[in-house]
Amino acid sequence: MSDSSEPSLQPAPMQPSVTWSDPRREAAFHAWLGEVAPAHALRPATVRPASADASFRRYLRVDGEGRSYIIMDAPPEREDCAPFVKVAGLMADAGLNVPRVLAWDAPQGFMLLDDLGSRTMIEAVDPAAPQANLPLYTKAIDALIAWQLASRPGVLPLYDEPLLARELSLFPDWYLKQHRGLVLTSAQQATLDSQFRLIVERNLASPSVYVHRDFMPRNLMIPGDAAEPRLGVLDFQDAVFGPITYDIACLMRDAFLSWEEDFVLDVTVRYWEKARKAGLPVGTDFGEFYRAVEWMGLQRHLKVAGIFARLTLRDGKPKYLADAPRFIGYIRHAATRYRELGPLARLIDEVEGTDAVTGFAFGRV
Repeated sequence: MSDSSEPSLQPAPMQPSVTWSDPRREAAFHAWLGEVAPAHALRPATVRPASADASFRRYLRVDGEGRSYIIMDAPPEREDCAPFVKVAGLMADAGLNVPRVLAWDAPQGFMLLDDLGSRTMIEAVDPAAPQANLPLYTKAIDALIAWQLASRPGVLPLYDEPLLARELSLFPDWYLKQHRGLVLTSAQQATLDSQFRLIVERNLASPSVYVHRDFMPRNLMIPGDAAEPRLGVLDFQDAVFGPITYDIACLMRDAFLSWEEDFVLDVTVRYWEKARKAGLPVGTDFGEFYRAVEWMGLQRHLKVAGIFARLTLRDGKPKYLADAPRFIGYIRHAATRYRELGPLARLIDEVEGTDAVTGFAFGRV
């Protein structure tokens, strides 16, 4: 649940302090913690930061008897925790290693959770030795397939045309207009409109399953318990029912980590083979499936470029936009590979000052 160090049982004075911008919320938090502490032998003096979130949520860590716990601080006027609780239950039922909800004050937005550890998969990955990471990616694939096998229609929100279109609109609204300061011409707007319709159409052609929607190494945890073989899964509250290509595209076209395409192909084909044997609707032609994954990855990175620009410009979180070159690399990779996406590739080249030869890369930065 955190990018910090291993759980510590140091005395309170050694712990980083937790800051509160609203004294009333701070008082409400301490009152709530005092109520739930006895049932779990929590030590309120050990509360310290665990991790921040790209949303308005943040996470704290607190020690109990022989173990630590995570507290979610999610102001209810900013964050709805009900989807988190619902999806956590679905994932647990599917056999995934997810935090249990141990206590939840819905009106105030405080939640006590299991602590799945403090080391994320991205911290364990060795970018310089791709094949050495196969055991970790195999565990990620196993978790993904278990999640997809549990899929049922009518349980989660649809990842449908309106939602896909809204996500794509983040790219022109925030990356092009707000970040790049570009005023689109009517011709450029028409190009984006037609290319976005094509991207949505292609992606909706894939069969639907449960979609985590942010299934990447930053949200997968290395178990603190050596007896636990499964990776922990976090940040699943935005899960939907949509294209089966989405989560594998997310895993291998990471927002914060780039691989050469040979490793991406290796892991993707391993996923496809396991998924096909498990009866998931991935088709019998890997080449066709991989093309569908590339189109899905294109949609995701157009969206993410817009989201990260918004996080920087609206929410004051500049670290996210620093990864923009990686997204543009992914976008250009797909747009230059498929003839139908030529107009989008030319538009990106105009905006970024690249060309079809020197700008080609598989998300490498």
